[in-house]
Amino acid sequence: MRALKFVIRKVRRALAGFKRARRGNVAITFSLTLIPILGMVGAAIDFSRANSVKTSMQAALDSTALMLSKDAATVSSGALQTNALNYFNALFTRPEAKNIVIAASYSATGGSTVVVTGSATVPTAFLGIIGYNDITVNGSSTSAWGSSRLRVALVLDTTGSMAADGKIEALKSATKDLLTQLKSAASTNGDVYVSIIPFSRSVNVGAANYTASWIDWSEWEAAPAYMATWLANSTNKSTWDQAGPGDPCPFSSSQTGFTCVNSPVDGASSTNTIPSSGSYSGYICPGVDSGNKDGTKGGFDYPGCYNSTTYSSTGTSATCTGHSNCSCSGSGSSKTCKTNNGYFEHAWLPNARSTWTGCVADRGSTTAPGTNAGNDQTATAPSTTDITTRYPARQDTYCPSASMGLNYSWTAMNSAVDALNPNGGTNQPIGLVTGWHSLVGIGPFTAPAKNSNYTYSDVIILLSDGLNTWDRWYGNGSAINTSVDGRMYNSSTGAGTCANIKNSGVTLYTIQVNTGGDPLSTLLQNCAGGPDKFSDPSKFYMVTASSGLGSVFNAIGTNLTKLRVAK
Repeated sequence: MRALKFVIRKVRRALAGFKRARRGNVAITFSLTLIPILGMVGAAIDFSRANSVKTSMQAALDSTALMLSKDAATVSSGALQTNALNYFNALFTRPEAKNIVIAASYSATGGSTVVVTGSATVPTAFLGIIGYNDITVNGSSTSAWGSSRLRVALVLDTTGSMAADGKIEALKSATKDLLTQLKSAASTNGDVYVSIIPFSRSVNVGAANYTASWIDWSEWEAAPAYMATWLANSTNKSTWDQAGPGDPCPFSSSQTGFTCVNSPVDGASSTNTIPSSGSYSGYICPGVDSGNKDGTKGGFDYPGCYNSTTYSSTGTSATCTGHSNCSCSGSGSSKTCKTNNGYFEHAWLPNARSTWTGCVADRGSTTAPGTNAGNDQTATAPSTTDITTRYPARQDTYCPSASMGLNYSWTAMNSAVDALNPNGGTNQPIGLVTGWHSLVGIGPFTAPAKNSNYTYSDVIILLSDGLNTWDRWYGNGSAINTSVDGRMYNSSTGAGTCANIKNSGVTLYTIQVNTGGDPLSTLLQNCAGGPDKFSDPSKFYMVTASSGLGSVFNAIGTNLTKLRVAK
């Protein structure tokens, strides 16, 4: 357009000069007047052709930018340039355009952006008479996407009931498909992060973390209640001294304390193993004790702890003077007698922390969860000065597979899904709050810093096939436990873990897998929602057949990938 204005100005100057002239006849005057008129018409034709080429170029540039955006983040700058030229040439079919130049660039700053620029020259048919042999046209197109990033925590029920009706296999298949969707939504590494949190009664935060400062070892290393009863009343045979084959191991409710071995221990021992077979099964004789080594401490007529002391003997018999229980071997004067010390008080020997298998219980005090804002319901960071903020070590017999924090290692996540193993009772709150911790990045988890150039969507997907049965403080592992439910969501006040999560800006999807005719989980239904719509039934799903999991995960995955579209 600037060139056209210039031509018009030049023609006007020519006409002004013609107006001042006084010589020549009418024919000559008319002929001279016709030249600029024809020039203006010709200029209009030339510029019209150039503008048509420019329009076609812009359309081709727009399409090229869109096609480049599909893989711009994963190709080299040279390959991006080659692809841009190939795409453009396939789209731009204007042979009159000459000297075509196409350039493409990709940037991941402030969201992913592809910019494609192009220029060409169009030969003129009429403007050449005034020195313009061609007209330059150019254009530019920008394709931007991905200014929103996703962080998704998959909180997956791996309790014993998931082994029925093909549920665990359906869960694995659906989860892998969802991971594929999320991977496809990422234009570059870091666009989508995912954590995987399997849960049963407890969650597994990784046995390799046994030296971490955020673990609470107080219950693990405390002497069990059995010990206190024994010290108070050594004649009570229902206490710990009667532990034997078939009893839980490690000792103390399968969580802490002594381990068990198959070989019996005779005499004093510095190990923390309880024999599970042989004549001394169920007993341990530590080398360090604070009790008496004679029959006065217990004196029960059972195999017990022997003091390897040789006593003198006379003739063909030997006596253990002053001891009611004696074991003698040999004959005559060579007999060796050992006193049976019965069952004596000894120091409690907890298992080494390195033997921990990685499971933790709900955070809070030993005896109660605390107030309605207890640490089992919050994302308060663990503190070295407040033990209730740390994760209590639990040697759970039904410890689920290890959790995986936020990452984009899709192969590793698929392997983690393959490792899911159903066992144990149901504690949805601990899975839910641990998923939240993985998004925040506290305790066992590290969350990558958020880039201010992007907006972020934090999401938890909670799937469970059962109703809550127990947690650290409530329940017996079989019955529905309303106390556990109340910690997760209080139907009277609306408070609880679910509310705290949504108030923090996290969107919560919940899925009930109900293949056994259980009641509708109003708990999971009430928990579904997000910061924009606090209670949102559309984010709650119930499936009555394992085969339905695939479509549910697909629907959620589709909703999540839409969040990645910026413009």
